[in-house]
Parts: sequence; C-alpha cells; structure tokens
Amino acid sequence: MACRPAITSMSLGRAWAHELPTKFAEANRYGIQGIELFYEDLEHLAKSLPGGASEENLHTAAQEVRFLCDQYSLAIICLQPFMLDEGLVDRIEHKARIKKLHLWLELARILRTDLIAIASSYLPVERISSDINLIISDLQEVADLGAQRCPPVRFTYESLAWGTRVDTWEVCWDIVRRVNRPNFGICLDTFNIAGRVYADPTADTGMTTTAETDIESSIERLIHTVDVSKIFYVQVVDAEKLKEPLLQEHEFYNSSQPPRMSWSRNCRLFYGEDSLGAYLPIQRLVRAIFQDLGFRGWVSMELFNRDMASSDPTVPADHARRAFKAWNKIVEDCNLKHIRDAQL
Repeated sequence: MACRPAITSMSLGRAWAHELPTKFAEANRYGIQGIELFYEDLEHLAKSLPGGASEENLHTAAQEVRFLCDQYSLAIICLQPFMLDEGLVDRIEHKARIKKLHLWLELARILRTDLIAIASSYLPVERISSDINLIISDLQEVADLGAQRCPPVRFTYESLAWGTRVDTWEVCWDIVRRVNRPNFGICLDTFNIAGRVYADPTADTGMTTTAETDIESSIERLIHTVDVSKIFYVQVVDAEKLKEPLLQEHEFYNSSQPPRMSWSRNCRLFYGEDSLGAYLPIQRLVRAIFQDLGFRGWVSMELFNRDMASSDPTVPADHARRAFKAWNKIVEDCNLKHIRDAQL
C-alpha cells in the first residue's frame, strides 16, 4: 500500500464554524485523499434534523457524509474517537459504552469505513483500574465485536500524552500485542509520542529535563519493537513552543484539563512549520516510521489549534493547503517521492 495523505474533518474548522461541504471541497482542491471523521461531526449534523441526535438521524447523517465524501473523492479512513475508557471501575458504565459501540459499528458500515479509532482514557485515576489485564480484556471484547461484523471492523488504539494509564506508545504497543487480535492495531501519533517524552508545556524550556535522551531511546525502541503490519495508520503533526509556561495564569490554562491536553487543543502545528514555532523532534519520528519501519498506509495531519473556531471563511482552505504542504515535506524528508508519484 502506498502512503496517502489525510486530514481530520474537524481540523478544517472546529466548533462547526465551517460546514462539511466547504471543508471537504477544500480538502479535495488541495490534494487531500482521505479524512478522519469525528463522531461529533455526525452528531452535529444529526442535531440539525427534526428529532435531534437520535439513532435514526445519526444514520441519516452518516449517509449524507458518505455522499459528500463520494462527491469530493475522499476516503473515510476512520471514525473517531471512540472513548471506551478501557478499564472502567464501574462495570455498569462499561456495558453502556459497549452498547454505544454497536451504534458506532453500524455507522462505520454506512460510512463504508472499516476502521474505528480508540483513544486511551484520560478519566480521573480513581475511575480507571490499574489492572492491565482488565484493560486488555475490555479491548479484546471490542475487537471481537468488530470481527463479527460483515465486513469486519478494525480498531486502532492510540496513547494520548495525558492518558490515565496509557500515555506512551510503549504501553500502548504492549497492550495491542497482548490483545492479540488481527483486527486490533496501533495508531502512531507523532504529537502524542513527542508530547509525552520530550515536551513539557509547564516548563520554561517547553521540554522535560531529559528530553533528548528520552526521545532518542524511545525512537530506537520503536524501530526495533513495533511490527509495522500492526500500524493501522499514522498521525503527523508538531506543536508550538509556548512563550510562557502553561501554568494557572496562562491564557490556555484549563483547570479541568491536564496541561498537555490544553496545549494540544490550542497549539498544534502542521509538520515543518518551524517558522510558526514548531519545535518537537517530529522529523526524527517520521524518518523512523517511514524509513526504518517502512510504514506504507494512511498518513493523517491531525491538527487541533485555537484558530479552528474562527469564522474566517479562509480557514478551511488555509488548513487544507498547509496540510498538503506538510505532506509534501514528509515525502521530501523521507524520500517517498517515488511512492507519491506512482499513485498520481
């Protein structure tokens, strides 16, 4: 499989300041071939229908999104993020999440995507069990439900840098390996990898005290540990270095969020945007993923940034243009030009 560029649906303008047809049209115009679809986009569309976000209206919304994606020649690489909150202490709540999963599986069928992304839980520590076997069992349950569908549905698990129990790719990979299901793999997100072991938005330097040695060791382990066939897709973005530490007096501070989460929501940048303040060692990561591991598959420019809520009509085009520019820089930096040209 060749590498193909994708972008998250909400990254073209968050808070629904811009409608999906506009965002999809700009993605298509700038050469983006696929999208990661946020469930919230479906929910927003369903709420505009009589009766609100009912299950029936969510089905209708999924049909409309599929039609739009066909119109603009966009693949839907996944529906995300399903918050299983794996390892929930409250097992009644866990059953409710599983019930919700059945709806997601049906939406995936309507959308004609075979992939659902699961982000690691960031609920308070008292709500998520420290028993890794319970976390694995919950994810096996999900994988088995997906495998029973026709066509089967795959799941990709991603460690968030602020996750409660799973906050590094190493822990995430260990869980994926132990879940041991053919339809359950890993999503490697360059922001969440570097944002956890290299960056510290609460520090004056924007980095941990052992940033360089930790990221080098992590990349070395990545190259020699991960089975590339279990990488279901990759997300590549960077982030800006803050002028001031993200402490209580900072404009991005949110008492209900871990600092890395607040930083993520406000300050991500596309790959290669050093002139805008990007500073994470993302180039080293993408070379490890594409050159050393030899990954070939979907590559998403998953951006969150404070400008996504802007009603400025130029936002969708600007984000799509910047995303494709980032993709071309990845192609150049990782010597993928022959692969890109072969798919044109």
